[in-house]
Amino acid sequence: MSSPRRTGTESSQTRALLLDVTERLMREDGYAAVSSRSVARIAGVTPALIHYYFPTLDDLFLAVFRRGAEKNLERQTRLLASPHPLRDLWEFSIDAGATALLTEFMALANHRKTIRHEIADYSRKFRRQQAQLLADRLPDLGLDLDDVPPAALLFLVGAVSAGLVSEDLLGLSEGHAETIALVDRLLSRLGGDPPAGDAGA
Repeated sequence: MSSPRRTGTESSQTRALLLDVTERLMREDGYAAVSSRSVARIAGVTPALIHYYFPTLDDLFLAVFRRGAEKNLERQTRLLASPHPLRDLWEFSIDAGATALLTEFMALANHRKTIRHEIADYSRKFRRQQAQLLADRLPDLGLDLDDVPPAALLFLVGAVSAGLVSEDLLGLSEGHAETIALVDRLLSRLGGDPPAGDAGA
């Protein structure tokens, strides 16, 4: 029986550099631009070193995704504990940097089953955390959970923000400013959150 293949340590600075380079490539040129050669060239290492840390490209993509997802879970916890959780959640969901990378992972998931399963697992984790935190906070904002179910609110936020981001990537912007302004007004009425741009928003 063969022994498991040795890989680099999780805390390695070289490993972190490779993840940084891969993430930047995905943001700037799309997931199709990522290969052991392209990452090695930018990082200034050999392709063999890429495979030492990540035996397959899927391993590399998964490591980039997991690192970002864990950071976002921590960020989400902080946002939903803020004085204005609804607005902060909305602004988090339309963050261009984060959503652009997620869009690349969604496209990648169409071709790689392991990535698709990972995204689905983390999405469920995000939704559960969001729903629980919102269920705890909405009554404090004077909202009835029967009138504004957290699961429905989260779905609407996700659907609207995903639509804005996907159309923006295509160069479509008709109705975007009006939609954002409408959401801004609704957030102010629902949770008493200050309009975007106000102090503390």
